[in-house]
Amino acid sequence: MPLKIAAWNVNSILARLPTALKVFEEVNADVWCLQEIKCEDPRFPRLEFEALGYNIETFGQKSYNGVAILSKHRIEECIRGVPGLEHEQSRFIEAVIAGPDGPVRIASIYAPNGNPIGTEKFQFKLAFMEALRAHLRGLLRQEEQVVVAGDYNVIVRDVDCHDPRVWTGDALFQPETRAAYRALLNLGYTDAYMQADGAAHKYTFWDYQAGAWQKDNGIRIDHLLLSPQSADRLMSVEIFKKARGLEKASDHVPIVATLG
Repeated sequence: MPLKIAAWNVNSILARLPTALKVFEEVNADVWCLQEIKCEDPRFPRLEFEALGYNIETFGQKSYNGVAILSKHRIEECIRGVPGLEHEQSRFIEAVIAGPDGPVRIASIYAPNGNPIGTEKFQFKLAFMEALRAHLRGLLRQEEQVVVAGDYNVIVRDVDCHDPRVWTGDALFQPETRAAYRALLNLGYTDAYMQADGAAHKYTFWDYQAGAWQKDNGIRIDHLLLSPQSADRLMSVEIFKKARGLEKASDHVPIVATLG
């Protein structure tokens, strides 16, 4: 039975609630990995999403960051924060979903932006990615179905942005950032989009500034990484671009993988 998993940086769940509910109903994913919910756990609009049939686990933070997993299937366990990384930001939540074809371990991540480079913010970005690598390496030993989905804040290839020259000095595009992402793949994980499609100039983020959406000046920074057991089940990946054109839209759109 197919399992549809969506990753979406919603950019404030409370500010965009009607839009988010509309997107949820249209995409109809079984599991949602949300980033930048930007609210503490008690303020998450649980009732509205429970009415759509979702179980909910959140790791919120006032005004900034915050991640969540919403699942139509039972959530059996949950951890909050990347193991081994000490900080006060809500950027990682992981849960085991009782899927129709067996358990799937799913994480929602919001990697640090890292700008400006040459500062402690960039060093924190690299530290986060290294802690994530160590954790994901350990998960592979369990030989489980694993999906690590979210906003990685990494432009993986030159063709994942409209113009590489614009991004040369940005933390999302630095050689160290890209190397940190490749290190995750080198463990044995698969970039779902690259396996299913890999086409150039398909984006998941368009800035609010300078008419980026209207000009299609975007970047692909939202990714789903799959363990070998999940990659074997991958049927398709869709970028739900329509969401960016809605009223009160997030600057990101959902990227959705279907496992068969």
